[in-house]
Amino acid sequence: MIIVMCPNSTEEHLLKVEQKIERAGLSYHLSKGESRTIVGVIGDKKVIAELEMNSLEGVEKTVRITEKYKLVSREFQPEDTVVDVRGVKIGGGHLAVMAGPCAVESIEQLREAAAAVKKGGAQFLRGGAFKPRTSPYDFQGLAEEGLQMLQQVGQEYDLRVVTEIVDVNDVDLISRYADVLQVGARNMQNFRLLQAVGRSKKPVLLKRGLSATISEWLNAAEYIVSAGNENVILCERGIRTYETFTRNTLDLSAVAAVKELSHLPVIVDPSHGTGRWQMVRPMARAAIAAGADGLMIEVHPHPEVALSDGDQSLTPQHFELVMHEVKNIARAMERA
Repeated sequence: MIIVMCPNSTEEHLLKVEQKIERAGLSYHLSKGESRTIVGVIGDKKVIAELEMNSLEGVEKTVRITEKYKLVSREFQPEDTVVDVRGVKIGGGHLAVMAGPCAVESIEQLREAAAAVKKGGAQFLRGGAFKPRTSPYDFQGLAEEGLQMLQQVGQEYDLRVVTEIVDVNDVDLISRYADVLQVGARNMQNFRLLQAVGRSKKPVLLKRGLSATISEWLNAAEYIVSAGNENVILCERGIRTYETFTRNTLDLSAVAAVKELSHLPVIVDPSHGTGRWQMVRPMARAAIAAGADGLMIEVHPHPEVALSDGDQSLTPQHFELVMHEVKNIARAMERA
């Protein structure tokens, strides 16, 4: 249930609403917009169904939310969420770009990649220190050594750091080095991990699962927000279908769907979405035209020798070309 307060409601009116919710053994989240305050009620469905709030002074109306996700829904918060990562904004018309190698391999490789993505206009350096690979024999990442490199190079080039977390026990460790915690596609429904990053203070990038529906994806985001972390960024990275030409099927319709259903920002990863570097450029353009708040692109100074995902990584020259094109599209759509 969401409770919409009257435009002229007072703090005293809101306090009485909050007290009644708490007396019923329920919890709540507040969303204060420019003209309305909305209270999202969370807890036992049967108790919520019996909760009478319309008679309270200052309450304009109550709305029953039919979807299981509440806090991330557009009904709960009509205004777009803008996630601020040390001064760089994601959502609300801003164009955010996260770029870098799939895996951190060496300090030299990372510096070369960082210089390229900074020159192209990216604000975030992405790179994996812990790599969940399909095969146990593939490169698994440099762990804390890789995190230290990411932090160091990020500071050198004034780039915010995005890296993946795969273990619930690593939240504190990775939070010391990264600005954004990435929950990968394979962990989208790792509910203990979602709750753990939800209890952290770091922004979270939540990738869509390999075969997840949009509803399942938004419910995964609900786990994070309900645990106390409202700084969630969604990432469409392709889903598994019967098609074999591409690594995945990039579902750009999900961008429009999420914009309708949720207030959370959504970015697109055309690298994993296609698995082919030649397709990253057109899909990046299409993503921004579809309304995505940003991009995540794999960039490697020498893709032919990359230890992970070289086939889908752009060279610095190709990345610069992509950035030029997506910036023009963003401007045409009157976005920053």
